[in-house]
Amino acid sequence: MSDLPTKAQVLDWISEHPTQTSKRDIAKAFGVKGAARIDLKRLLKSLEDEGKLEKRRKTYRDPDGLPPVTVLTMMAPDANGDLFARPMEWHGEGPEPRILYLPRTADAALGAGDRILGRLTEVKDEDYRYEARLIRKIAASPRHTLGIYRKGAEGGRIVPIDKGSDKEWHVSPGHALDAKDGELVEAEQAGPRGRMGLPAARIVQRLGDPSAPRSVSLIAIHQHGIPNVFPEEVLEAADAAKPQGLKGREDLRHLPLVTIDPADARDHDDAVYAHADDDPKNEGGHVVWVAIADVAAYVRPDSPLDREARSRGNSTYFPDRVVPMLPDRLSGDLCSLHEGVPRAVIAVRMRFDASGAKVDHTFHRGLMRSAASLTYEDVQQAMDGTPGDKAGPLMDDVIAPLYAAYDALRTARARRQPLELDLPERRIILDDDGQVQSVAFRDRLDAHKLIEEFMVAANVAAGETLTEKKTPLLFRVHEEPSPEKLEALREVAKASGYGLAKGQVLRTADLNRLLEQAAGSDTAELINLSTLRSMTQAYYSPQNFGHFGLALKTYAHFTSPIRRYADLIVHRALITAHGWGNDGLSEREIEEIEATAKHISDTERRSMAAERDTIDRYLAAYLSDRVGTEETGRISGIARFGVFVKLDESGADGLVPIRSLGNEFFHHDPETQTLMGADTGREIALGQRVLARLVEAVPITGGLMLELLEIEGEGMGGGARPGRGSKRRGKPGGGPVRRKPGQAKARSDATKKKSARKVVRKRK
Repeated sequence: MSDLPTKAQVLDWISEHPTQTSKRDIAKAFGVKGAARIDLKRLLKSLEDEGKLEKRRKTYRDPDGLPPVTVLTMMAPDANGDLFARPMEWHGEGPEPRILYLPRTADAALGAGDRILGRLTEVKDEDYRYEARLIRKIAASPRHTLGIYRKGAEGGRIVPIDKGSDKEWHVSPGHALDAKDGELVEAEQAGPRGRMGLPAARIVQRLGDPSAPRSVSLIAIHQHGIPNVFPEEVLEAADAAKPQGLKGREDLRHLPLVTIDPADARDHDDAVYAHADDDPKNEGGHVVWVAIADVAAYVRPDSPLDREARSRGNSTYFPDRVVPMLPDRLSGDLCSLHEGVPRAVIAVRMRFDASGAKVDHTFHRGLMRSAASLTYEDVQQAMDGTPGDKAGPLMDDVIAPLYAAYDALRTARARRQPLELDLPERRIILDDDGQVQSVAFRDRLDAHKLIEEFMVAANVAAGETLTEKKTPLLFRVHEEPSPEKLEALREVAKASGYGLAKGQVLRTADLNRLLEQAAGSDTAELINLSTLRSMTQAYYSPQNFGHFGLALKTYAHFTSPIRRYADLIVHRALITAHGWGNDGLSEREIEEIEATAKHISDTERRSMAAERDTIDRYLAAYLSDRVGTEETGRISGIARFGVFVKLDESGADGLVPIRSLGNEFFHHDPETQTLMGADTGREIALGQRVLARLVEAVPITGGLMLELLEIEGEGMGGGARPGRGSKRRGKPGGGPVRRKPGQAKARSDATKKKSARKVVRKRK
């Protein structure tokens, strides 16, 4: 090629050949010789000035990409045991990409904070952008740890609070920051890690008494890096905000919209109202209004408030506190639909026929005034015939029409067949001092279901409108289960005496039939848990892949912009689509919408992990005075290293280490989720009823250690425990399976051969 390549051709070459990006490589690829090399140099400089390329020494690369060989910092394993890494340098405009580390058998073991030189391969995956292989391990950057400081004669040590971590750190007297014995501290590595003795650390922050009840969520906040303090400029921007008036808005103050929330709710971001449709063409139909706080009016794109909200991604909820996405001036005041106060909203008016099918919908930017702030209990009691002082006057004109509309929508839901999991949610109840008072089941009233159904309908309407108007938005996506996870669910169903058909397009109705078969049986909870585990994790995406769990083709989060950044993006998209003002989507937001989707999906997972860890610690504190007692439960997980048991009363998950199961070797079959004794053929499987002794409960880490005493009424020694009789509890025939030693070995060998055929590692 004698002609100079175009800019597009150069960018395509660099993208397709990331290891051949020097000027010499590019010139050779396009046949550029002699004096034309000077023109090529000018072209590359022009691309660099435009921000489309970045020069690193003698090579060029995409500024929003990573070089094929780069320095990475390892992160802690996630809930699935996968290792991810962060690039030491990231110069792109969007959030740094997620990198999955794939270790080889011979690679050195790596831990959180280790630095490596890695070779990257760009991939297309919903959870990560690159896969990394180890080239070599290099000197680590300072590692951070959260732990308990123990003072000694010559300095002190830090005992980490991470569950499963037993590595302590040494703190010299000069690095202790005057920490007290037993205090919760954050520390970083001080100096290189030697081969002998404890690694050295310096304390960088003292966090107070770890045993104080209010420290439990604080530990999770620090551990997961959740922003907990608003910068001064963000607070100043929130404090400077003024209430929105009627200008440019539709007056909706005549509608008796009401908020229905938990009794302890501090903010109210959605209000509802329904009445019979007076259109004679829609006889028996209903009109439903859902009004949502107009957060976009206060949080403008690229403002300090917006940048902080995007960074947080969502609010994070703990039993004793909330880490909000927005400052309280907005979340608890200007954007909260308080009773009797004019508030700016974006509302959707939906019409449904008598069978719950939607006829049409329209969106409105308006000003409303809440007729009442009601609780779920207020509304439910009113419908049950005992209305209180607040709900009573609203019974005929507000509450009864809401339930009439809900009845119609419930009929439509039955036709749609969304996934109907029955997993009662437990909640931690704290006393005034922050101590765990009890662990109770969260009530599921019809009032809860009514609001949920209206919110789903509003979210569908938002997605449909923006799709029709071809406006960029973030969809809430939930893809169908992978074939591997479905096969694991079939194995569990088969072992429990149920079936899940193969060779057909999976529908939620098929899973609901399985759940109905198990309903009321001793295996109901197991089937529900196994079905839940077969699901993929929902995420945000600018592309619409549908919502499998809700059985919906189009779904977008619109109803909670106070606590979810995704909803704020959808609100701005609606403003743009309807031409309501200049506070809609900015050009930059549209350009970065994919990166935003990835970022807020990550922050959502971060919050879920922090909330889960906090619940574990509260449950461990609740059970700590019961060490030595016997607890009933069910096997909820099987791993190479042991068995997880979910306890009946508290819902806590405890670990039975495999070393405590007996003297024989247990073969682990990850596909069937079983452990099988090599000598006795005893099979330990998901769902089996157990009696276990609580051996250890550590509130600081949230760890529970158990010892199995019985499986399905049979003692671990082989027979019924003395004094307990030989009758097995639970489903007949559901006890431990016993096979001859030869059978166990044959099955183990078959399992090993099957595992050996799994050459390609798949992310689930």
